[in-house]
Amino acid sequence: MDAIESNGDERSKALAIDLNNLVWKLLSKKERNDLDNSRLINAAHASCYFWEMAGTPVNIARGEWLISRVYSVLGLSESALYHARKSLQICQDCGLAQDFDIAYAYEGLARSYAIAGNRHEFERYFQMASEAGEKISLPEDKRLFFEDFKSEPWQ
Repeated sequence: MDAIESNGDERSKALAIDLNNLVWKLLSKKERNDLDNSRLINAAHASCYFWEMAGTPVNIARGEWLISRVYSVLGLSESALYHARKSLQICQDCGLAQDFDIAYAYEGLARSYAIAGNRHEFERYFQMASEAGEKISLPEDKRLFFEDFKSEPWQ
């Protein structure tokens, strides 16, 4: 991956944050309809796009993870895997292969493989995510990770 540089665009950053918050709001809805699901996909992609304009590799890796999470929730394994792999690649290429972000990258892959029905890869990445999660240094980050890690879907 080419080096990603922030251009400091505050408008893009604000849009990325607002769209990220919309994704979490839609994910938390008890009942979503087709329009909600369409907005969920579009908002996740748009948030990541705006992070590419104004963020850092951390923001983009997390944006790719969020897109993967959305596709996992919707049961769309190929797209989930594509974006989970991108998140992991950014972590590896940009020196984020430790702590919080790598744990989430592995979690995204585990969840995506679970949705795809690939038990071997699911178990592999589930174990890697669990081990990486235990190494998260900040207690609040570790709590947040394991809260997400324990949440559905794990089909």
